[in-house]
Amino acid sequence: MRIFDAHFHIIDFDFPIFENQGYTPSSYIVTDYQNETADLNILGGAIVSGSFHGFDQEYLLKALKQMGPTFCGVTQLPFTVPDDEIVSLDNNGVRALRFNIKRGGSEDLSKLDYFARRVYDLVGWHSELYIDAKELPAIASTIENLPAISIDHLGISEEGLPHLLKLVDKGIHVKATGFGRVELNLEDTLKSIYETNPDALMFGTDLPSTRAKRPFDYEDIALIQDLFDEKATDKILYTNALKWYSK
Repeated sequence: MRIFDAHFHIIDFDFPIFENQGYTPSSYIVTDYQNETADLNILGGAIVSGSFHGFDQEYLLKALKQMGPTFCGVTQLPFTVPDDEIVSLDNNGVRALRFNIKRGGSEDLSKLDYFARRVYDLVGWHSELYIDAKELPAIASTIENLPAISIDHLGISEEGLPHLLKLVDKGIHVKATGFGRVELNLEDTLKSIYETNPDALMFGTDLPSTRAKRPFDYEDIALIQDLFDEKATDKILYTNALKWYSK
């Protein structure tokens, strides 16, 4: 069983950490992640900037160097960032831009259409949205016309699932992450997304599971293995995300 961990965080207090909505995370450095996942066959992954990172890039560049070339970064940037800074981040392993609609700390959603196109045209990045899928109808016409978009944490809510599936049918990718933070039927959601588009689902540990009702557990992987055959499991745990983050 091989894994590309499509979503985890590094929290290094040697760099700026910002309180968000009254919450400050605990330290979780690269060695913490490596120790916690030592029993998993993780061959690569994506380090994701959270709300508490703001627009700081230095923590991410350090973590990418420590994790090695099979890992990439997902960052938050202001839309005013110069092109040469985006190119420099790309040269150092960053592969996606994040809009954190649920928690903040990122660029405003009003800049999504312009900014997502800009980074895609400049360096081939996709854009990632942390958003409750029940809010998708308001921006669906924008999202479905963008070149490359993924949605975090299975879209969070049961109410949002029908809206999410419509976008999955149009090529939007979805992270099978944060099982301990979502409010939906995991089995039905995973099967519905896979049946709509087998290339869409991408597993991630979501470590260290900040603010989740329960943290990541190895049973989250076992659930995927129980629901899907070996080929589908490999796509969800490894191949889909590897292709999504490769250039």
